[in-house]
Amino acid sequence: MKKLSLEEILEGIEDTRRSNSVMYPLGEVLFIMLTAIICGATPYSRIEMFARSRSEWLKKYLKLENGIPDANTFRYVLMKITPEKVHSVFSEWMKSILSNVHGVVAIDGKQARRTSDPQKRPLHVVSAFAHEFGLVLGQIACEEKSNEITAIPQLLEMLEISGCIVTIDAMGTQTEIAKKIREKNADYILSLKSNQPALYNDVKLFMDEYCKDTDAKNDEIYSYTLDNSHGRLEKRECYVCNDIGWLHNREKWADMSGIGMIKAKVEENGSISEQSHYFIYSCKNLSAKEIMKAKRAHWGIENSLHWILDMSFREDDSRARKDYSAENFNTLRHLAYNILKSDTSFKGSFSDKQFKCMLDTAYFDMVLFSAFS
Repeated sequence: MKKLSLEEILEGIEDTRRSNSVMYPLGEVLFIMLTAIICGATPYSRIEMFARSRSEWLKKYLKLENGIPDANTFRYVLMKITPEKVHSVFSEWMKSILSNVHGVVAIDGKQARRTSDPQKRPLHVVSAFAHEFGLVLGQIACEEKSNEITAIPQLLEMLEISGCIVTIDAMGTQTEIAKKIREKNADYILSLKSNQPALYNDVKLFMDEYCKDTDAKNDEIYSYTLDNSHGRLEKRECYVCNDIGWLHNREKWADMSGIGMIKAKVEENGSISEQSHYFIYSCKNLSAKEIMKAKRAHWGIENSLHWILDMSFREDDSRARKDYSAENFNTLRHLAYNILKSDTSFKGSFSDKQFKCMLDTAYFDMVLFSAFS
């Protein structure tokens, strides 16, 4: 698939504003917002400040026949643009730049805390994150975490994940979601908690005894890691079992091939804490070491994506909440994240890249060119 240009992406978003009141072309408004967000300007007022201070640079890309929009225009545009089309265009762009997604695809939800009001719950977005590439493949919004159950199948339908391993926390451990993943020719590793009480209890009882069998600790079904840093010693042990003929109702889970457990033991400041995590999987011919690596890759969505959204894009501080604004702002943040993450020419941190884009227009030009050409 040919890589989509930024112009093609923005032109693919339907303008749902009233035509008789439109002064600024939609593509221009969204281009300004996106480039401002890349540089870390997230409130509407700072987006306007960015645009006015960079007006000559923006004219290399835009006509700006009616000048620079004000903060209220940016706010109004995000309120009125239909988010489903924005999500779809984002997904199509990602397919055009990642034609062969492989490895672990972590699916997880995140809430933007300040996007609520007395009539509306905070925005909750479920994202698909390709660990190998460090990029967001797609996202879909739902009203709250409990609605992830219906949102995840819709998100999976948008993705090309054949051959990947999809990891999801316990909220997404549902028979229909497992079936949908297998229909997409992908494998799953799904966490277990008490929302699947019978399955959870069966797996827990078995694995708690299974891990006591020291003879079972061979490379195929047992692996461990040690992490000793900053006065904190953490040992993680992974046990897997592929002999599950005894497991009640296993046939309800599409192509389930095994169950597993990860035990984490942490020693810090003289105290010891232990915790166990249980899961099911469809992956065949994977060792305990490979499965634990996939599980750890899932946790990377917190450090590699959610942390940056909060710290670099101030997502939790965003007060965009009217109509569609919170959801559209979220998609623009994901797009900005992917653009900066894709650049490998500069070896600084994510925030360093943002600062360099703000200071160095030649570098910013190169980042945009490489992302969309």
